[in-house]
Amino acid sequence: MTDDTTPIATLFDRAEDYGKTTLNLLKLHAIDKSADVVSSLASRLAIIMTVVFSVLIVSIGTALWLGKLLGDAFYGFFIIGGCYALLAIILHLFRNQWLKYPVSNSIIKQMLKPKTA
Repeated sequence: MTDDTTPIATLFDRAEDYGKTTLNLLKLHAIDKSADVVSSLASRLAIIMTVVFSVLIVSIGTALWLGKLLGDAFYGFFIIGGCYALLAIILHLFRNQWLKYPVSNSIIKQMLKPKTA
């Protein structure tokens, strides 16, 4: 049985196989990084939601307690609402350095983190 392929044809076949393998490797690497980032964000979201519900319940309790001290329940809710409005203004003023940059840096760091075996 003789081999009719020339060295050039063999080279092209190997180059094609190499290109397909490289493309598949890049796809798998992108999928791995995307899954890593999404799972990291999902776990952080679960923690954030737990903290939000805890703060909500504590806020209601504090508002009721303050309202009892001040004589009417709605006074406590006004005070707690005012505190949250002040917090919202502060967060708005410092949103880039406290929220935007740390979140984007975290995502970039997660994407560029070398894969550990």
